[in-house]
Amino acid sequence: MAKENQSLTTEFILKGLTDHPVLKTLLFLVFLTIYLITMVGNLGLVALIFMERHLHTSMYFFLGNLALMDFCCSSAVTPKMLQNLFSKDRMISLYECMVQFYFLCLAETADCFLLAAMAYDRYVAICKPLQYHTMMSKKLCIQMTIGAYIASNLHSMIHVGLLLRLTFCRSSQIDHFFCDILPLYRLSCTDPYINELMIYIFSMPIQIITIATVLTSYVYILFTVFKMKSREGRGKALSTCASHFLSISIFYICLLMYIRPFEEGDKDIPVAIFYTTVIPLLNPFIYSLRNKEVINVLKKIMRTYNILKQT
Repeated sequence: MAKENQSLTTEFILKGLTDHPVLKTLLFLVFLTIYLITMVGNLGLVALIFMERHLHTSMYFFLGNLALMDFCCSSAVTPKMLQNLFSKDRMISLYECMVQFYFLCLAETADCFLLAAMAYDRYVAICKPLQYHTMMSKKLCIQMTIGAYIASNLHSMIHVGLLLRLTFCRSSQIDHFFCDILPLYRLSCTDPYINELMIYIFSMPIQIITIATVLTSYVYILFTVFKMKSREGRGKALSTCASHFLSISIFYICLLMYIRPFEEGDKDIPVAIFYTTVIPLLNPFIYSLRNKEVINVLKKIMRTYNILKQT
């Protein structure tokens, strides 16, 4: 009877980042600035790649999709976080929770596949340059991207669907600033063993396959670069990989730090902030500031703008 009389939770309270009034204002301004720059940077990069024919290559095709997913990742978390900094109740419904986690999971999974595709693209460009346009055809790039989105969508739907089997009655407070799946498991009255098992069954192969693709690609790239006799050739080859290598290193370091035992709680929050808000902010700058083609296109746009302004 006691079990029957337990009230099931359909709304949650997000703990958020802080309750200190001064810190709330400071954090609101910081994260609002980060979000606005992230939107402009990522959507601007997508628009630049779409409009400029010179950037219609496989590398920039994947980069445009990566920027789109970074925007999706940041938008899934940041607006609600900003709202809750000045909200009294900080409530979120179970279904809002599921939607938020769905888009975050979709974006993060797609990022894994897209970064792996970009690593393969760099491998073909450096190790098999004469076959590059044949191997990395427009049709193959579209197929790889569609495959990444389908796999990411299925992966998200599986985990969101499995949340429906759980009942929540222990507490209504989520010890996080967004609806992550692991804090929800801690609130479940139903044993989340199956859900946790599915994370390992579906998430681990994705991580293993994508990381293996990246590592294999870079091993072959390094072997090819070290065989080059020209120092200028080695420098040029490594410079084409520098932005991608930096981006993928930051992404996977944060991801591996976040995938830890289920009982860990507040320790996840700094890492979660980094991979949901900071990485989407950094990627457009990593790829733009270190990329001569993008810089040249931006200079061209600025010159055109100045000419139009003067006339």
